[in-house]
Amino acid sequence: MHNESLEKLRGVISTLIGPDGCPWDKKQTPESLCDNFIEEAFELVEAIRSGDKHEAMEELGDVLFLALFLAELFDKSGDFNLSDSLNNSSAKMIRRHPHVFGDCKVKDQDELLKNWEQIKRKEKKESDKIFDSLPKGLPPMLKAYRINSKAARAGFTYPSDKIAEEQLQSEWNEWQEALNKGSEAEIEEEFGDYLFTLIELGRRKGIKANTALDIANNKFLDRFSKLEDLARENGSDITDLDLDELNRLWDKIKNN
Repeated sequence: MHNESLEKLRGVISTLIGPDGCPWDKKQTPESLCDNFIEEAFELVEAIRSGDKHEAMEELGDVLFLALFLAELFDKSGDFNLSDSLNNSSAKMIRRHPHVFGDCKVKDQDELLKNWEQIKRKEKKESDKIFDSLPKGLPPMLKAYRINSKAARAGFTYPSDKIAEEQLQSEWNEWQEALNKGSEAEIEEEFGDYLFTLIELGRRKGIKANTALDIANNKFLDRFSKLEDLARENGSDITDLDLDELNRLWDKIKNN
């Protein structure tokens, strides 16, 4: 059934970019679709995190549509086809999971991840440096998480959570010192160091900073929307209320 659905969608794409297809689709290139792919991926993530299964189903289809669209364009240009890409991915996953598909034994997840990183480095024949496989276009917060994660797999991390917490406090103190007597550049740099260390402490606790911040953003937006509604119910606009009044309504929303 999946193969039938897959072929149906590939047929739709072939028609769209064919001689009698859509003018917009026919002029697309892999490069021009990059932003569309990123946007659809974000929409899928938003649907998953919201818990809306129907929306997730729809957005997953949109992501797959663009993935197949890209495969079709590469196929037309003679670079590679969908089978090449899928076979390469299958071989890669088998190669990177010797503890599942081979006779390799691992004692825990830390050893598993270290093996994964070593296998990836062997695959990248052009370089043997740890961070060369890190995508340059990652958003800064996600990049910080990945940097800390890769460093930890190489054994370069704090010996304990307690020491990581002490380092975080040290970074906070350095930021406070910069605020008191530093330049704008120093203040920004020390704030960045504090965030970087905070993200690492979260990682050690099993928290992904990007996900946690997204939850906090959505929580704030939801409460602020309710704040606007509550102010209107009282015959006011939030721009007409002072901070004490806003805080009183905000606390009321939080308590409810």
